[in-house]
Amino acid sequence: MKSSSLFQLGRIGYIALLLLLSAWFIGQGVRGEYSVLFSVLWIIPLLFPLAGIIKGNPYTYAWASFILCLYMLHGLTLLYLAETDLAFALIEVGLIAALLVAFPFYARIRGRELGLGLKKLKEKTKE
Repeated sequence: MKSSSLFQLGRIGYIALLLLLSAWFIGQGVRGEYSVLFSVLWIIPLLFPLAGIIKGNPYTYAWASFILCLYMLHGLTLLYLAETDLAFALIEVGLIAALLVAFPFYARIRGRELGLGLKKLKEKTKE
């Protein structure tokens, strides 16, 4: 898969996840199930990597997966406990699972294209 297609998949998927979770958490806050402050606090971590994801920075795609793990736990917990929000939980888990695959692959492929990566230590010459 090309880095451009992974970039588009990751960017569109991340924005869709941001909109989906924002609507859900704000809806929970409006209905009184969560406080509005709690709802906003759930959305803030998703905003940290947004600029780098839109620009296509491979480093951002690499570390943004750690943030997605928090929301994956939320989705899996909701999936396990859900009685009425089962469809939402399935969409959340599926979208995050796709992003958890696309983000590292994009970071790896694009990083190689740009010549980024960890440099190998040169062996010390024996004296």
